[in-house]
Amino acid sequence: MDDAKFKIKVEQVNKALKIPKELISELEGTSKTMVNRMKKEAVDCPVLKQKVSFIQCFLCSNFLRRVRGIVYCRGESIGDDEQIG
Repeated sequence: MDDAKFKIKVEQVNKALKIPKELISELEGTSKTMVNRMKKEAVDCPVLKQKVSFIQCFLCSNFLRRVRGIVYCRGESIGDDEQIG
């Protein structure tokens, strides 16, 4: 069964979007090369209704998976305590 409400294309951006250091610290154990690549990717978040860094998307509770440049998102509202970024 597919829980995804949205399928969002990952876009390459020229300049990395701002990402809070707390989020990057959550990626500890991930290779620096992978993190640097993820910093230069963005998605149009259907929940927050704005363009966000893929790292913010990846750490969101709505993130299900990423397959071939497509993010599968639950699309549920994010409470203030869950708000990231």
